[in-house]
Amino acid sequence: MPYPKPHTVAELTEGILEGAYGPDPKDVTVTSAFWLYHTTRLAGSEVTYHNHYLLLRVGESFGACSFEAGELSPEFCENASGFTLETLLRSESTCVRIAALDAYLSRVRPHRDAGEAEPVTLPTGTPEIRARARDAAIAGLLDLDPGAKVALIGVVNPLIEAIRDRGGVALPCDLNLRTTQWGEPVSDDMTEVLKQADAVVATGMTLGNGTFDLILEHCRQNDVPLVVYAQSGSAVARAFLAGGVTALSAEAFPFSQFSADATVLYRYRAGSSAAALEEAS
Repeated sequence: MPYPKPHTVAELTEGILEGAYGPDPKDVTVTSAFWLYHTTRLAGSEVTYHNHYLLLRVGESFGACSFEAGELSPEFCENASGFTLETLLRSESTCVRIAALDAYLSRVRPHRDAGEAEPVTLPTGTPEIRARARDAAIAGLLDLDPGAKVALIGVVNPLIEAIRDRGGVALPCDLNLRTTQWGEPVSDDMTEVLKQADAVVATGMTLGNGTFDLILEHCRQNDVPLVVYAQSGSAVARAFLAGGVTALSAEAFPFSQFSADATVLYRYRAGSSAAALEEAS
């Protein structure tokens, strides 16, 4: 029997709670929980990225969700180890629910074991070298006509460069940045940039801030390609391949910015992923 094809994150959550995707989440326990605050400023840039993450470990896999400052305190982790995923999937916190979803789906099908995933090795090197390699791999999932407008929901400056290198025009949108590295304005109105877009590239952060379903529905209704680049919620985004998500760049924890050594990200495309899921089911 094939896995259900969810239309929303809430529908995916209900399916997991009902056992449609694998083991009962009542029987899956969090081994460890941790809260991370991480900042980065790449060489030559005046932009400092501020990233907060909740990480939940379940056996051999991790679930992750990025969140805005102040949304979750470190004290959450004090008692979270030992909780079942069912408990966390019913949390009032979106961040906690997404991290629990990601932990569950990563345990059921780790990226490293997904036959349809294309592993891409990021080279040993500085943060700048590794970020450019990562963002070139993400941009490589786009099939762009010259001059195509790409809504970039969640701004990463090297990714703007990678989109330009492929002949696209980036339409940056972010809730925290006001200008790009080159002084260009960054919109805070997602709806406005989506209206103009021939393609969309969105970060996994959209899962944590609740905008993912809106982006997904826009792309479905308008037949617009949607590429997701995800550290946060990468296994959650994978569940929507062939259901609105065209392609995915997925990084499991520990993420590329936490290492100077070679690491692997996994690229998915909707066609190959749908076929593999049917076969696996």
